Amino acid sequence: MTGCNEAKDNEDNPAQTVTSEELIRTSQSWDGVELPDYFQGRPELVAVKYVFPAGQKLGWHHHPVMNYGVLVQGELTIIGQDGKEKTVHEGEAVVEMVNTIHHGENRGTKPVILYMFYLSQKDLPLAVQHPEITD
Repeated sequence: MTGCNEAKDNEDNPAQTVTSEELIRTSQSWDGVELPDYFQGRPELVAVKYVFPAGQKLGWHHHPVMNYGVLVQGELTIIGQDGKEKTVHEGEAVVEMVNTIHHGENRGTKPVILYMFYLSQKDLPLAVQHPEITD
């Protein structure tokens, strides 16, 4: 079989070997709070690519569902309503807060690119905005 020969060829050339690196394994959000139990019923998995221009600030919001992601470019600072902050750097994974109000800011000079993965259910919002909160 051709596939087997290709795999054998890749073993001889480490530069072509598939590698894996676990970026995060946790049962807590970035602020140390335990994640909620899973929903009962059928899950809906959602993947979203976000692009935050330099200097852009995302409004206050909360997530009613668990979510995590990988920042592939730039640096994103997440700020909780209590003032606690976390800066996520390029290549890092982050587990977002659930049901806790927060917002994100790109304080850097290049766009942030962030891939987020939501563990949701049909008809649930990924985020609930809080326009009544102003800085």
